[in-house]
Amino acid sequence: MINAYLFVFLVSFVSLFIMRKVAKRVGLVDKPNERKHHKGVIPLIGGISIFTTLCIGLLLFFPVDDNLIMYLSCAAVLVVLGAFDDFYDISFKIRLIVQVIISLIIIFVGNHSLHNLGYLMGSDTIMLSSAASGAITILGVIGAINAFNMVDGIDGLLGGLASVTFAALATVFHYSGNDYLAHVCTLIVVAIVPYIMLNLGFPLGRRFKVFMGDAGSMFIGFTVVWMLIRGSQEPSIIAFKPVTALWLIAVPLMDMATIMIRRVRKGQSPFKPDREHLHHICQRLGLSSFMTLFLICTVALLCASFGIWADLNGVSESTMFFSFLVLFAIYFMTISYIWRITTWVHKLFGKRMSVRLQAEVGK
Repeated sequence: MINAYLFVFLVSFVSLFIMRKVAKRVGLVDKPNERKHHKGVIPLIGGISIFTTLCIGLLLFFPVDDNLIMYLSCAAVLVVLGAFDDFYDISFKIRLIVQVIISLIIIFVGNHSLHNLGYLMGSDTIMLSSAASGAITILGVIGAINAFNMVDGIDGLLGGLASVTFAALATVFHYSGNDYLAHVCTLIVVAIVPYIMLNLGFPLGRRFKVFMGDAGSMFIGFTVVWMLIRGSQEPSIIAFKPVTALWLIAVPLMDMATIMIRRVRKGQSPFKPDREHLHHICQRLGLSSFMTLFLICTVALLCASFGIWADLNGVSESTMFFSFLVLFAIYFMTISYIWRITTWVHKLFGKRMSVRLQAEVGK
């Protein structure tokens, strides 16, 4: 597979350079506004490039079966939808309708669903009815797609978190003996690396910067939930416990849930854009973009590593589940009261509050 990895890396790199020129000509670019503070217009082709590269790599180096065709077809629809959203900023209602349709296709055509929640509450397996399974699967697909869409707020973050998740998936697939899906997940990471490099300005500087775009975040979110469903639900595959999936996407999941709960409590739409995500808070606390990226990706890596360790070492699913709930409760309370906590810490250690922190506390 080394040749396949090298091929995909090179194709991904070349396609980014080709597509960024096309994007500038047709106007598929991101412009600064009140929410986006980057400089200049940036091509939104990272996701399109990664998807195109992955299609070529999978069709050339992997056996083609019904599952692969269904995955690529559904992903292609979401990439096209995301590209239209990047162009025209379409309504979130249209995006949700398409995501529901994609969910129904994988349920009723592909027979892929979240029907077994494992031993979350103790000694009995929680098996869902057809109706409940369908509803949970739809929520899972929509949730994963939008969780990864929401974290795409600073350079390198979406690519970094996606790489952590797919590397973790490759690890659990490998240990379960499913080398096919392990190689697929590794191939996705390889395809993402060139994007991360250009997104961060390495090694050619900010001149060749590109963004992922909604096409990319939708594609990544769908691919993640596709792998989670297959790895935890299909009897012929079963690579990890259902609860382990929570730990593999812990940061995007907790960030999305926290933001949506806070928006609903304020009487706002849960899909209303704002600047209250974890990466925004880290930056408003004074961390640089790089430090924010490093911190969040490190937390994601630690969560995924714990999930893998617990899964491989037979930690009970109920323990893993309640541990995740405790982690989420701590995360939610910390984010909700971050400015009070920070003020208390500064007072406790006798430090001056920065002008930026004073401004945030006064909001």
